[in-house]
Amino acid sequence: MSNSVKKVPVHTEAKTAPRPKTTELMRPFEKLRQQVDHLFEDFSLGSGLSLFNRGLFDVAPLWDRELIGQSMPAVDIVEKDKSFEITAELPGMDQKDIEIKLSNGSLIIKGEKQETKEEKKKGYHLSERSYGSFERMFNLPKEVDADKIEASYSKGVLSISLPKKPEALKADKVVQIKGN
Repeated sequence: MSNSVKKVPVHTEAKTAPRPKTTELMRPFEKLRQQVDHLFEDFSLGSGLSLFNRGLFDVAPLWDRELIGQSMPAVDIVEKDKSFEITAELPGMDQKDIEIKLSNGSLIIKGEKQETKEEKKKGYHLSERSYGSFERMFNLPKEVDADKIEASYSKGVLSISLPKKPEALKADKVVQIKGN
């Protein structure tokens, strides 16, 4: 018995570009954010520690949270030589209505605004009340000295200073390369 093998010709067709999934079409902002994140990752390569890389403060995008009906304060994060600085705009809030808490390696800023406006004049009575709360959470980098975090509040702006640990402030060390 002999085994004979016959070769059958195979036709291959040029493939067309894959169509985007319907979920990608439904979430244009998520796709845009991924592209911008990728751009900044490429831009910041070599800087070692950059605010543009995910993970430094690891802030989740607003559309990932169920925040319909809530307003989030504008927050700026800046890295300086000896610290990180966070500033949050909280206009119209009182200092007593703001809470800053450290929990499981995260910095949590909470606030609640209650505003009541009442106006009585001849012929009418106007009474308006508005309430709103927010919560922002940031994962702290390992370089932050949590025991020395300070905060101040003035004219609607919350400022938080996150000092770096002494070992994070040391100069870069150059490692010698040995030859064969």
